[in-house]
Amino acid sequence: MPIHTTAGSKLYIGPVLAAKNTDFVAADFSAILDDFEEITSMESMGQLGDTSRAVPIELIDQARDKTLKGTRSAGNMEIVCAQDAADPGQINMIAAERTPFDYAFKVELNDKPAAGSAPKNSVRFFIGKVMSQQEVYEGANSVRKTNFIIAVNSNIVRVAASAS
Repeated sequence: MPIHTTAGSKLYIGPVLAAKNTDFVAADFSAILDDFEEITSMESMGQLGDTSRAVPIELIDQARDKTLKGTRSAGNMEIVCAQDAADPGQINMIAAERTPFDYAFKVELNDKPAAGSAPKNSVRFFIGKVMSQQEVYEGANSVRKTNFIIAVNSNIVRVAASAS
């Protein structure tokens, strides 16, 4: 399996998508594939993935602490963008921050196969809340930025790259 860089990857915000009591699957996003808006001018896409909560217990009879796995959390995805007031994706992120809703998100990685009839990149789908949008003004020779934090509220649905 080849190694890929993050360069060329894309992040999209979609419509409001309600949480559910079970894990999402790719089919849950199929009806809204045309409703995603790309967030452009990204400098950093942050990270995605689950972490289990540690649940410690002190067992007297074993004179040993044990750790069990509790609930899972996909944490926060921290996005850094060069500020672009005309970018529809950034505009949607700012609007989403003002609401209490979960939105659908799509990450498209730059990893499609070199061969095939219609090669496709792998994608990641999830839902989350846009928790913050902050404008960043640093030094004189800095680009103005907007930082967003997405609280990921679902599992990460992984769709592999394909040759067709």
